[in-house]
Amino acid sequence: WGLFAISFLDSTFIPFPLVNDLLLMHLSSLSPARMPIYVLDCTAASVLGAYVLYAIGAGGGKLLTRKFSPEKMARAQGWLERNDFATVLVISLLPAPAPFKLFLVTAGVMRMNRVRYGAALLAGRGARFLAEGWLAVLYGAQAEKYLKANLAWVSLAIAIVVVVLTLAYRIWARRPAAT
Repeated sequence: WGLFAISFLDSTFIPFPLVNDLLLMHLSSLSPARMPIYVLDCTAASVLGAYVLYAIGAGGGKLLTRKFSPEKMARAQGWLERNDFATVLVISLLPAPAPFKLFLVTAGVMRMNRVRYGAALLAGRGARFLAEGWLAVLYGAQAEKYLKANLAWVSLAIAIVVVVLTLAYRIWARRPAAT
């Protein structure tokens, strides 16, 4: 329950940068058979917390939108307008200090389709937490040290792959159909 609470709060108002990631890895290395439960726990809590910020954004979210500069909100909105699913997917893969909450609130303000929003979060957060749990099972405490040292680079590489695949799909989808 502690892991669930930390993951939920980290996706809402109280930031716990990397705390849920490291706790997931620690628990998974201690009890490898329970790793899937820990991954589901983190993923579900993170998605539920993200829906809180979405609801606040959709409800007007004046208090939260004032927290972000208009320029940042406009940039987030531009990304979400171009490809909302891929944007939420990529931002959910990246570690702090990525502007995760900015995109969650902006998605709510824009009234992004809730199913697409949830699917992107499930895929992104689920992949991130599964990778961390898997590394913890394989490498134990060494994985935690690796995560602390390299999470930004690994997350950036994954995000680049997602962006490249999204662009490739868009190009493929625009090609004329063979007659």
